[in-house]
Amino acid sequence: MRGVEAEAGSIVWHKIVCRRPPGTVAVGRPSYSHMICAARSPRALPRRPGPDVLPDAGYMSWSRAMGIQACRVACRFLLDETDTRVVVDPFCGRGTVLAVANAMGLDAIGVDTGAKRCRAARALTISALSD
Repeated sequence: MRGVEAEAGSIVWHKIVCRRPPGTVAVGRPSYSHMICAARSPRALPRRPGPDVLPDAGYMSWSRAMGIQACRVACRFLLDETDTRVVVDPFCGRGTVLAVANAMGLDAIGVDTGAKRCRAARALTISALSD
């Protein structure tokens, strides 16, 4: 979020995604993650805003993954509310966001520091209708 602000961009929305049921006590690894949607310039409010907390991330291909349902929420926002057709995931891990974006007809660019995770991301495909 600081990077977006430093580049004079704007935060369109920030969502909390529960990886485990809300109220779960987790030791060592958070039971939630963040999704942040940023834009280069200020945007109008969404026509159909969604919830700020997603209680079910959906299927996760690994313990740190963003769930498929959460990825669909982000991609659906782009399709319904913007002209953007490219998803950029700067911490792509094994590529769930990228695979969901591709399944929904969006282009996707992912970056990660781990070569093994990048190989996994390149290989991951997700049906647009499956979970």
